[in-house]
Amino acid sequence: MCGRYASSRAPSDLIEEFEIQAGNVRESVEELGANYNVAPTNQVVAVVERKNREQPDETVRKLTTVKWGLVPSWAKDPSIGNRMINARMETVAEKPAFKKAFATRRCILPADGYYEWYTAEEKKNGKPVKQPYFIHPPDGSIMAMAGLYEIWRDRSVEDPERDDAWLWTCTVLTTSATDDLGRIHDRMPLLVERERYDAWLDPLSSDTDDLLKLLVPAAPGRLEAYAVSKAVGSVKNNGPHLLDPLPPEGEEPSTALF
Repeated sequence: MCGRYASSRAPSDLIEEFEIQAGNVRESVEELGANYNVAPTNQVVAVVERKNREQPDETVRKLTTVKWGLVPSWAKDPSIGNRMINARMETVAEKPAFKKAFATRRCILPADGYYEWYTAEEKKNGKPVKQPYFIHPPDGSIMAMAGLYEIWRDRSVEDPERDDAWLWTCTVLTTSATDDLGRIHDRMPLLVERERYDAWLDPLSSDTDDLLKLLVPAAPGRLEAYAVSKAVGSVKNNGPHLLDPLPPEGEEPSTALF
């Protein structure tokens, strides 16, 4: 599963990468700032495409913020989102929690890369040793993770015109990890390649088979992994230092695999 990632790109970089008009960027994006230890329930940046209210046959691409942990529109309690941080590609088109969002509310979650923990065979104090790795595009490009978003109506807020009457949430789509990355963990987030941004985000497209064909695991060499400090394990820790590779003397024996 993907449970932590880094997202530090400036809004201007995302506007250029995803071809978003400056007027379609929510103020909350500017306010969010860089986060090198994104965790479930955090607010995160998302690229969404919505139908134009005045011209339903047209769409508008926006840069916005959503809460990580999808809350289905039919949910009675938003706390269900705490268990919905990932959606498996193998079942996303059928599961009630994700089916509707997969058909009409797909998004892209920009990231620098994501963290995953490798469980070593050796133990310390009777517990398996877990070493975090940072997995990212080696060329430094933006990692466009495939996601879904939902909009949940908070009935405790009477006025539907108020912003807090609606909760926007998201989930990250995952698939089986490729061979090398699979040695760290058996799941990984799905990526949307640049030439497929338009098709993936288009809310007017809902054919399940066509949508599933857009998503493929990262090709060999598309991502690389290196060991990082165990400090990333605490949500209290943040900053670019979390991305620093461990020095040779601090590496776990397992790093030789990669």
